[in-house]
Amino acid sequence: MEIERKWLVREVPDLSGVRSETICQAYLCTGPVIRVRQQGSRFILTVKGGGLMAREELNLPMDEATFYRLLTKSEGQIIKKTRYFLPQEDGLMVELDHFESPMAGLYLAEIEFPTVEAAEAYPGLPWFGEDVTQDTRYHNSVMSRTQ
Repeated sequence: MEIERKWLVREVPDLSGVRSETICQAYLCTGPVIRVRQQGSRFILTVKGGGLMAREELNLPMDEATFYRLLTKSEGQIIKKTRYFLPQEDGLMVELDHFESPMAGLYLAEIEFPTVEAAEAYPGLPWFGEDVTQDTRYHNSVMSRTQ
């Protein structure tokens, strides 16, 4: 089960020295969501269930050749972004995504939580902007079709 909230970013924090990875992902299907992703040196096939803040998610490793073969079968735009990992004092991890074209300049912050209650109670950080967890326009699967 993935329990995640998502925010637009009001002010980008200092990212110098912050660990990051390049991500390339595409969608084979958006209902249900089936995604292929290269994240750093890893290749992953993901199947996501329905829902906005909490939903089932299954991640399966795959090899590089399979990733590139499936990438040619994708629907919509290929999404490329840099993900920055910002550990927090409370043990949570902010994953800050900076998107490339055609969504160049977009930053989204995501946090995964252990429970729905913890997610609902979380106040956000001062540099977070609008909470877009319930706004499907900011799901990567939707952005891949609309940009």
